[in-house]
Amino acid sequence: MTPPRDDMGTGVDLPRPPRRVVSLVPSLTEALARSRPEVLVGATDWCTHPGDLDVARVRGTKNPDRGAIEGLRPDLVIANKEENRELDVTRLRAAGVPVWVTVIETLPQALTSMERLFTRALGGPVPDWLDAARALWSGPLPDVAATVAVPIWRDPWMVVGRSTFTGDLLRRAGFANAFAGHPDRYPHMELERIDRPDVDLVLLPDEPYAFSGQDGPEAFRTAPTRLVSGRLITWYGPSLLEAHTVLRGLAEAR
Repeated sequence: MTPPRDDMGTGVDLPRPPRRVVSLVPSLTEALARSRPEVLVGATDWCTHPGDLDVARVRGTKNPDRGAIEGLRPDLVIANKEENRELDVTRLRAAGVPVWVTVIETLPQALTSMERLFTRALGGPVPDWLDAARALWSGPLPDVAATVAVPIWRDPWMVVGRSTFTGDLLRRAGFANAFAGHPDRYPHMELERIDRPDVDLVLLPDEPYAFSGQDGPEAFRTAPTRLVSGRLITWYGPSLLEAHTVLRGLAEAR
């Protein structure tokens, strides 16, 4: 039987549906905890949802403890091309650990990738929340209500640029990314290029940089700012349901 292929086109040998899974992707950890909690045995320190998640922790997304992962005897490790390092994937596979790598740069990719993960990799049905998310986010693009900038770091400032899940999600909510045309996906940017009159709103997420009421808004003099949950604009699991309500509501209020 031909092994299923992950989003990178790599065949992953899964002789039976996995019973022990380690997730190195916060979004997908939440998705598994919601729909297949019985198989989830390990996750990163960044996997913060659900709040009561009780599994072994294997350090971070960029520096996972491969020894700890191997010690959990997983049937499958779930990774992401952007969030995890190729080196870690390669070394886990060399140790005999099957790894399923996802590739997600747009909302349609996210929906398709998660469907393949649950059906092809895990051998189960499509979760109800995934069907609901597909229904909510389908249809024609809404009109642009506002142009936004999304910093993800400061000192130095970095923003969301081209070809990102966040940019695509925001466009489908009714926002245009001010830096969608930049050649880099996450470019460094001088503050004055973010804080400018043609940017209607600066969205300040609480991850990866933890912007807060005391750290971020005070830097802007021209463009208005709004604090947002990073989970709602960067995660692609069950959070997509809440993201639709919050982001569409924010766009409609412009």
